[in-house]
Amino acid sequence: MSKKLYLITYGCQMNEYDSSKMADVLAASHGYERTQNPDEADLLLLNTCSVREKAQEKVFSELGRWKEWKSADPDRIIGVGGCVASQEGQAIIERAPYVDLVFGPQTLHRLPELLTSTRQTRKHAVDISFPEIEKFDRLPEPRAEGCTAFVSIMEGCSKYCTFCVVPYTRGEEVSRPLDDVLTEVAQLAAQGVREITLLGQNVNAYRGRMGETAERCDLALLITYIARIPGIDRIRYTTSHPAEFTDALIDAFADEPKLASYLHLPVQAGSDRILGMMKRGYTRAQYLDKIRRIRAARPDLSLSTDFIIGFPTESEDDFIQTMDLIAEAGIDGAYSFIYSPRPGTPASNLRDGVPLEEKQRRLSILQDRIRAQDEAFKRGMLGTRQRVLVERAARKGEGFIAGRTSTNRMVNFEGPQSLIGRFVDVTVTEATPNALRGRLLDAGAVA
Repeated sequence: MSKKLYLITYGCQMNEYDSSKMADVLAASHGYERTQNPDEADLLLLNTCSVREKAQEKVFSELGRWKEWKSADPDRIIGVGGCVASQEGQAIIERAPYVDLVFGPQTLHRLPELLTSTRQTRKHAVDISFPEIEKFDRLPEPRAEGCTAFVSIMEGCSKYCTFCVVPYTRGEEVSRPLDDVLTEVAQLAAQGVREITLLGQNVNAYRGRMGETAERCDLALLITYIARIPGIDRIRYTTSHPAEFTDALIDAFADEPKLASYLHLPVQAGSDRILGMMKRGYTRAQYLDKIRRIRAARPDLSLSTDFIIGFPTESEDDFIQTMDLIAEAGIDGAYSFIYSPRPGTPASNLRDGVPLEEKQRRLSILQDRIRAQDEAFKRGMLGTRQRVLVERAARKGEGFIAGRTSTNRMVNFEGPQSLIGRFVDVTVTEATPNALRGRLLDAGAVA
């Protein structure tokens, strides 16, 4: 009988990618199969995120429920990975001694050794070091699960924004060699992947070594190389930092048709005063200038961003400047949150004089504006012809399938499931709050 792995993931796409690699490395080394039933699991892993407020409490609350499973079967192994693990380390075991393993984002490849050690010695195993690129050298060959895939091209962050804990939990920026990235993408393409999303905390800071030379490949050049790999027909990347959004990346939107018409470019605030306090490294005008130039290169671009509302001392005028930026940049999607101090960051020492009720009011206003601009963007797609990569059967309606446009909008339309994994042309017929509806144009003209 195979061993069972129960795995919960909190946080970003990078964490989702890491969790898939945890499952792969454990399947290859110890024969674990994933299960959705924790009661039958031999190994329970929690992959954590520390970006938002009370992240640690959320982790310990989940672990409190897992304690019962451990009591029912003391041979069960419980492990905590991810950014909270990196931040808290040994303190997790001190607070929850029934946890057996603690490992950071950069040491997930060492899970087999950690697991073997704790089983043999009956002692806790903790590894939250930063061994740089070793992680990628030790992972199993990539395994596709559908027609889209994530590929991590770099790790860490060297920006040290005053509000952000990522540099302390994932380390400094480290890029994978160009050849390694291209090999992984080619392996995924050979398994039927048609769309690749390149991942990194600051993905446009990518500077991969080219062969044995001292030359470095930037993200724009990497996109060009990936676009030439047979089978890959669409490329996305996330998350970018505005300070390193280069002219070459802007040119890529004009020159590379396989690059999706979607960009997530976190701005965080629209006030120069707040941006300076955040240590973001750019001004409002510089951000808007980049957006204007990107839109000139790719007029149909869908733009999403991140906002932190209620940063310490944020005034009503600062907030109004953020709202004005939303309109001027034409932002149609956003991850927006009320500021929460993260332990160990410079901003956590700032005096926060903005009342919670005011922060909530501002967040509600901002989110209403984003929803309105998203709806306007989708209405603008009505009647247009869209190239859609069919990803799955639609959740509602027998005989319907669902796929994503270049602008990252999901479309539901009638069609055979044999089209899953293929590109088709669809006319958009209706815009709903959660998705678009469309009509398949020519089932014979698929790619």
